[in-house]
Amino acid sequence: MTTASRSRKLAPVPARRSPSYARIYAVVRRIPPGRVATYGQVARVAGLPGQARQVGYALYDLRPDERVPWHRVLNARGEVSPRAEPGWEGIQRRHLEAEGVAFDARGRVALERYGWRPRSR
Repeated sequence: MTTASRSRKLAPVPARRSPSYARIYAVVRRIPPGRVATYGQVARVAGLPGQARQVGYALYDLRPDERVPWHRVLNARGEVSPRAEPGWEGIQRRHLEAEGVAFDARGRVALERYGWRPRSR
């Protein structure tokens, strides 16, 4: 995501983030274009089972210059999660559609079809 595409006012990022954020970002970087993962799945793969909300916090904390494909992470229903700032849901959806991910009439992605299946490391 570029600075131009991210219009919200960003809070300063602490000099030292939680080590779990680095693990979360490493997992999200592994999700290939055209695939999605859920917050819970990212948490499990990062070794943080039950910490789906922490994944959301970590993705919210991203700076514009960080290359993490945040848009590939959806909620457990295969939906774009609502945001506090208006319009971000549409931005995420457009990024995914540009990668070939389709949404149904309810605004959901078929996780069986587009879900990422990571290989064991």
